[in-house]
Amino acid sequence: MLRTARARRRLSDMAAPSTRFFGIDALRGAAMLWMTAYHFAFDLNHFGHIRQNFYADPLWTGQRTGIVSLFLLCAGMGQALAVQQGQSWPRFWRRWGQVAGCALLVTAGAALMFPHSWISFGVLHGMAVMLLITRWLLVRGWLRGAVPWVGAVLLIAATPLAGEGLRTQAPAGWATALDSRWLNWLGLVTHKPITEDYVPLLPWLGVMWLGVGLMQWPRWRAAMARTPGTLSRAIAPLGRWSLSYYMLHQPVLIGALMAWGAWRAA
Repeated sequence: MLRTARARRRLSDMAAPSTRFFGIDALRGAAMLWMTAYHFAFDLNHFGHIRQNFYADPLWTGQRTGIVSLFLLCAGMGQALAVQQGQSWPRFWRRWGQVAGCALLVTAGAALMFPHSWISFGVLHGMAVMLLITRWLLVRGWLRGAVPWVGAVLLIAATPLAGEGLRTQAPAGWATALDSRWLNWLGLVTHKPITEDYVPLLPWLGVMWLGVGLMQWPRWRAAMARTPGTLSRAIAPLGRWSLSYYMLHQPVLIGALMAWGAWRAA
């Protein structure tokens, strides 16, 4: 019975079209390169080789917003494409399990390196929850036409209004609860929590839905499916293996900087 179930699952996955959209892979690969450069600068700052304010300087906060936005746009496009191509639920759950498992590893690693600002809901945590919501709505047929665009605008626009309302109108107990690590993943906070990475549902689910809307636009879909050029072909593998690269790049960068520091001190 177990072998039969596995065989059926493999056949179900093989039945879905597996056409690669190199444009999505290339955009995700570009996000990986941008993220690597950003994290390298962050690590240089952490080890005292440069002096930058990554938490307040618009040069760095703006880049972080751009990088996360590009990741979530690609995730939204990828999820829309997966549903269009008939991706099975077992295949979705396998990928989702990898994302969720890596999110837990990020939390554990951050707790060791940044005990006072560890990551409880960063980009992988947010992506895991957003993928569940988006997948369910797509399968139900509720994210079609103008819906993802309107929903995205409402979610993004509502975030600052909600924060201001909590600060000025909500009872203190509500604000305290929503600011806690147990609920700040919703994004309904009066101030940003002290953490090294924070990607709550509001406003970031709206960014993922922009990706869903883009992939339902025929011209954009055709552009993503176009035969890749030299540059796109070169960086597409990074996008195809984005989760593995994401998990490995910081240990490699940090290890290299620590080795360099030890060599200089020798």
